[in-house]
Amino acid sequence: MTPPDDATAPVRHPDAPAPGELLGAHYAHCFGCGDAQPHGLMLQARAAEGVAITAEFTVKPEHQGAPGLAHGGVLATALDETLGSLNWLLRVIAVTGRLETDFVRPVPVDTVLHLEAEVTAVAGRKIYSTAVGRIGGPDGEIAVRADGLFIEVKVDHFIDNGRPEEIQAAMSDPDQVRRARAFEVNP
Repeated sequence: MTPPDDATAPVRHPDAPAPGELLGAHYAHCFGCGDAQPHGLMLQARAAEGVAITAEFTVKPEHQGAPGLAHGGVLATALDETLGSLNWLLRVIAVTGRLETDFVRPVPVDTVLHLEAEVTAVAGRKIYSTAVGRIGGPDGEIAVRADGLFIEVKVDHFIDNGRPEEIQAAMSDPDQVRRARAFEVNP
């Protein structure tokens, strides 16, 4: 994905998590990062330098497609979740607008997928980013890569479109309310 000519370099928000800090789940029931999803990825992301993060998850038997190998959709989900986590560093709420994924090599079950992602440009509400997933360690072979386009939205996007009982449960959780308010920084 090529950003438009008027795109600007990303700027890390002054209140963004510090490099090395664990970002945590944005929602406990999220398939990508939530700890309340027993078959989810439980992806652990950490802030890195600049507008970048690192993350990892272990491919479990529940994540396989072909016998003994990660399902491509699960790998795409890991990349999407990693790219989406970058928005913690910009302190905006954004949703996936487009995800282009390249599958370079198979990822076996019981493998730790090491992910790196960074925001490459911002143009209005559009956030351009890129990620790679490696096997064999943080400096290992690239197994998957993706480019993402995220669109900044207000919290109302989720209130207006989510299932009412789950929105109510999330809004009853003081931690979720605090996080939502912290991200409503734009007028």
